[in-house]
Amino acid sequence: MRIWGIVWRMPPVEMVIVPRTGDLGGGFQVRRALPSMRRRMVGPFIFLDQMGPIVLAPGKGLDVRPHPHIGLATVTYLFEGEILHRDSLGTVQPIQAGAVNWMTAGRGISHSERTPKELRTTGGRLSGIQIWVALSRREEEIEPAFAHTPAAALPVMEDGGARVRLIAGALYGKRSPVATRSELFYADAALQPGARLEMPASHEERAVFVAAGKLAIEGESFPEGQLVVLRPGQPAALEAPEPARLMLLGGASMDGPRHIWWNLVSSSREQIEQAKSDWAAGRFPMVPGETDRIPLPGQKTTVPDYP
Repeated sequence: MRIWGIVWRMPPVEMVIVPRTGDLGGGFQVRRALPSMRRRMVGPFIFLDQMGPIVLAPGKGLDVRPHPHIGLATVTYLFEGEILHRDSLGTVQPIQAGAVNWMTAGRGISHSERTPKELRTTGGRLSGIQIWVALSRREEEIEPAFAHTPAAALPVMEDGGARVRLIAGALYGKRSPVATRSELFYADAALQPGARLEMPASHEERAVFVAAGKLAIEGESFPEGQLVVLRPGQPAALEAPEPARLMLLGGASMDGPRHIWWNLVSSSREQIEQAKSDWAAGRFPMVPGETDRIPLPGQKTTVPDYP
């Protein structure tokens, strides 16, 4: 923008989202940045929860009973600890720190997330991020699928005190082997004090979640737990005044709005209503080996569940 011969540039930060915090029981804290009243999505990312960190006492663990999903892909990424994933496809997969579990719900899938039996004996720390990626309208009803990618298979870039692990999509000239159904990027960036990381403007929508430490952009400071949404078309320099852990994410804007109710996402309200009815009536595919499930919200339950 040019005013009286002076070129004026809009600041790179468009908005800041302060997540709401909840307790899922047993002191297990989550911060939910997306969706929010201020911003429903960033690119295809429609849900972002930071879970923990929590120290699980011996004999205790995470127990998320089977629950349904449609119209999205869930991505679980841990900083610490381990979770055992089971789904209605018959998948049984431990999720360990740095690995990627990408579960495509499509027309419908159910899954559970629990602390493995062997870790319940000793206890330990658990923390990480769960995000949901909305599927395009033409792929909302594809067959469900599951893919696991070990941490060692993900590209890692290091420069000037910044270390970036590319979880999915393309960024900084690298591409993750994790298969996605839309053009996006999702990365885990660890910055040492004084480190600087350039956030390119190549993707239409972008955001940075401050998972730990503090982020600075053009002198403005953003503490742990905030989601910083960047202005389209403008590069941004991310700086760390102290050690920081950042989640970088974004992509093209979606092909229309999405409805979200509980764990169900769709461009069609009718599809969500159908999925609600199917789960309540027991018509959803079930998780082999599981004997319980989370009731549809509104049905009686005494156990707090995630998400």
